[in-house]
Amino acid sequence: MKTYTFQPRGVCSREMQVDLDDQGVIQDLRVVGGCHGNLQGIAALVKGMPAQEAVRRLKGICCGPKSTSCPDQLALGLEQALDRG
Repeated sequence: MKTYTFQPRGVCSREMQVDLDDQGVIQDLRVVGGCHGNLQGIAALVKGMPAQEAVRRLKGICCGPKSTSCPDQLALGLEQALDRG
């Protein structure tokens, strides 16, 4: 299992840490800052989900007038993590 840490941009959360197993399945997600309840919910929903599926579902979601969101930033971070392998 590998832990990937990244700093989201343009959102309230300041840091995301995701644990991926060798098959690219999300084992855990921790977020610093942001809307605590919503991010706990997102973490619970993506746990056990293949990272590719999470990217497919979350990429492109906007938060109000912002062009991004915490879910979108998670998707971008997961893409980077998958590229790094």
